[in-house]
Amino acid sequence: MSRADRAFAYGAALGFLGDLLIGDPRRGHPVAGFGRAAGALEKLMWRDHRGTGAAYAALCVGGSATAAALAERAARDRPVLRAALTAAATWSVLGGTSLAREARAIGAALEAGDLAAARARLPHLCGRDPAALDADALARAVVESVAENTSDAVVGALVWGGLAGVPGLVGFRAANTLDAMVGHRSPRHLRFGWAAARLDDAVGYPGARLTAALTALAGPYPRSALATARRDGPLHPSPNAGPVEAAFAGALRIRLGGTLAYGGRTEHRPVLGAGFRPPGPADIGRAIRLSRRVGALALGASVLLSAARGARLPAAGRGAGPAPVTGRSTVPDGTTVAGRGVGSGRVPGSGRVPGSGRGPGSGRVPNSGRVPGSGRAPTADRVRAVARATGPAPTAEGAR
Repeated sequence: MSRADRAFAYGAALGFLGDLLIGDPRRGHPVAGFGRAAGALEKLMWRDHRGTGAAYAALCVGGSATAAALAERAARDRPVLRAALTAAATWSVLGGTSLAREARAIGAALEAGDLAAARARLPHLCGRDPAALDADALARAVVESVAENTSDAVVGALVWGGLAGVPGLVGFRAANTLDAMVGHRSPRHLRFGWAAARLDDAVGYPGARLTAALTALAGPYPRSALATARRDGPLHPSPNAGPVEAAFAGALRIRLGGTLAYGGRTEHRPVLGAGFRPPGPADIGRAIRLSRRVGALALGASVLLSAARGARLPAAGRGAGPAPVTGRSTVPDGTTVAGRGVGSGRVPGSGRVPGSGRGPGSGRVPNSGRVPGSGRAPTADRVRAVARATGPAPTAEGAR
């Protein structure tokens, strides 16, 4: 593992631990600043047009990732600073603790029989209308939100951190947050937010699949989780929430999906895990514990992705390497000859070896001892970045 890979591994682990122990600050969260800036830019740029919305999404997400890349580049020769930057970025983009805190509060209210308190807290976690929900429906909403946000607020960010370093962490969180702001089907954002919603679908794709796989690995019923994800996940209207929620349904052996209400309208969604019982308040704690295990596994996967990426980049940069001075070497036309290399007695610039009878075109590479074009190329620099959500990444359910 290279020095850069070790810096990422230490930084990501410290950031993960920071989220686990501290969670999100009440004030001054980096993504709160991003949200304010994005909101101000929306007021300046808004038009009821997809192209304008695409430019807006590119500015917000691309600008954040670029700033993060520049920060990581500045720290590339300082491992401690690079690890600290990665730690800060990881802590700020993860939302596992805030997610667990909100879910646990609703679960406690349900177990105490306080439906009013549970309904009042539900909007902190998801966008559903809680007014008509009973205890079981509230429990189902919480479990589904825990499942979806395990991907959005934890695994997806770590995947992109492993693939692209700090810029990946920051860019993913920016895209996910922007989708929550404008990527829904309100009259104002149906066209303007289209690009943000599609971008979030794209960047969320690998994290959602990894979340489903890790859920099967970390859950008590792995075969059930995989079977339910394969069977029911594609039925969900969201390409990324579907496999994750279905995997949680199979792993916990509870029934999710069905009718829900939000934004003043009702949706009838496919049932996930139709053969299982409906969830209850006690299943909220089970979902939280499963989410924590999945997050820990995702951290390990992120470090492995970073190490694999680091191993490929130097290999691509080295080229073929210098040809040997003695022995056999291959020239560009594929001919293998017994080359003597520099100082072998050749007549400079002639291609002839005195007394050998070999002239130009004999297959030797004059005066070099190297195969042309085989010199080392500089190793490509890796870059990473910094930003995050003010709490658990807002659920995208029904956003599109």
